[in-house]
Amino acid sequence: MEIVSNIALITINGTLFHQLIAFLIFLFIINRIMFRPLQGVMGEREGFIEKIKLDTVDKAKELETLIEEMKKRESEVREKAMKISRQLEEGGSREAAEIFESTRKEIESIKEKMEIKVNAQIFDAKTHLQKESEALAVGIMEKLLDRRLIS
Repeated sequence: MEIVSNIALITINGTLFHQLIAFLIFLFIINRIMFRPLQGVMGEREGFIEKIKLDTVDKAKELETLIEEMKKRESEVREKAMKISRQLEEGGSREAAEIFESTRKEIESIKEKMEIKVNAQIFDAKTHLQKESEALAVGIMEKLLDRRLIS
């Protein structure tokens, strides 16, 4: 064994060539065992992340189209509901007008019947009053004249 008194980090001797070959073999092995599979996994991971990004964009677009479709459907349903509401309102108005008209006709017929009844009662009352007033007048005249009148 030889003691080297030189304090150098690298000495050029016969082991340099062996160390260089060992280092290159180490690089080759580490490249095959570690770096290539790691780069493959990283590539797969980037592909997966890119796929997820594309899927997210696609789903966002699909969501937007679904939202637009739902808005269209909502507006269609609102229009149908308004149309039905208007139809019901118009039908109700027509029915109310028919009910008012039939009620008015019924009231007029009842009024005519009552007028006929009242006129008949007035005529009966007039004839009755006329008979009574004639009898009363005859009675008053008899008392005033103090004699009997022939009727």
